[in-house]
Amino acid sequence: MVDESPARYDATTIRLHWLTAFIVLLLWILGQISDLFPHGPINSGLWSIHVVMGFVLVPLVVFRVFWRHTGGTRLDRSGYGALYVMTKGAHYVLQGLLILAIALGVANAFIRGYNLFGIVSLPHVGDPALRRPVTGAHELAANLLLVLVALHAAVALFHHYALRDDVLQRMLPGWRRSSKAAGLTKG
Repeated sequence: MVDESPARYDATTIRLHWLTAFIVLLLWILGQISDLFPHGPINSGLWSIHVVMGFVLVPLVVFRVFWRHTGGTRLDRSGYGALYVMTKGAHYVLQGLLILAIALGVANAFIRGYNLFGIVSLPHVGDPALRRPVTGAHELAANLLLVLVALHAAVALFHHYALRDDVLQRMLPGWRRSSKAAGLTKG
């Protein structure tokens, strides 16, 4: 019996995964360093990039969720049992925290009414007294997300180096599993 299930995710899913990961990491770094600079053009520019990239993440995540449920590759998990349930749960928590951090970030941007690059100002929407609690919740969600992303990466590396399975290769761009051997081929 030949295993006909795909050995890796499709190119769109892989690109969306890594683009999301890159933007989330960039946003987190910007959120950590922006206030290290005094109020002025550098501080304002970094926060503008943070806000704009946050808004870019909105349609990206919406499309990613849409793609996952309509066109993305589904890998066979029939032999994983409880591990499959834990993996699925972890991915739902990651997605949930990502969506929560984005929603809180968008709310925060409008509560604050950011001036983006001195070109356009977002309207002030909502009670200004919500600035601190919404900012705090956004920061907490982003920090928890980064902790889970780090754990997610650590588990992928554990699969690769300790278990020596192909879990990591399924999501790496440009790699595919050879149908004749367990080794990797570039393609």
